Amino acid sequence: MITSVVFDIGETLVDDTREWHAWARWLGVPSHTMSALVGAVTALGRDNADALRLVRPGLDLSAERRARAAAGQGEDLTEDDLYPDVRPALAELRRQGHWVGLAGNQTARAGMLLRALGLPADAIAASEEWGVAKPDPAFFERLIEWTPGEPEEIVYVGDHPANDIGPANAAGLRTAMVRRGPWGHLWADDPAGGGAADWLVNSLTDLPALLTTS
Repeated sequence: MITSVVFDIGETLVDDTREWHAWARWLGVPSHTMSALVGAVTALGRDNADALRLVRPGLDLSAERRARAAAGQGEDLTEDDLYPDVRPALAELRRQGHWVGLAGNQTARAGMLLRALGLPADAIAASEEWGVAKPDPAFFERLIEWTPGEPEEIVYVGDHPANDIGPANAAGLRTAMVRRGPWGHLWADDPAGGGAADWLVNSLTDLPALLTTS
């Protein structure tokens, strides 16, 4: 029986388009250049921050985020950045009695912004708050401590094979992969991506019906 469902955040719940455009403006390159670089590092299986370092070699991501914030161009997240199926899916899962959590590789500021949106979730956590990020196994150990239920009763939902599906499976969680964003589309039909997940969905609103039969 599934007791809890925990969602990755970037490109699972949040469309990162606006944030990538903000980085393009900050680094002084066209948005289509940044998009192409994100696609390139995705295809190579590299960290998405490498797209920024291809524009500015040696870039210190934390320092650059602080500089953006100081310039009034810091990270932002609004209702318009959510994928349209997020609220209906989370609300239906809670209606069915599932505990719903959001936990991903995010800054503490992103965690604060998400909480301000009043999403139908029981708890929200950012990796910066926990002091550990995916795919480190310690992230999923922390997640299991944080989430009600035994590992096999928890579903982790994400879009990335190396950050989400693989390490969540290794931690003993059930997994669902959503076919969206660069990683979700590229790896949905790969044995390490959608092929390794318990469920592959095209929309988060597919999940409630699937989990009631599990």
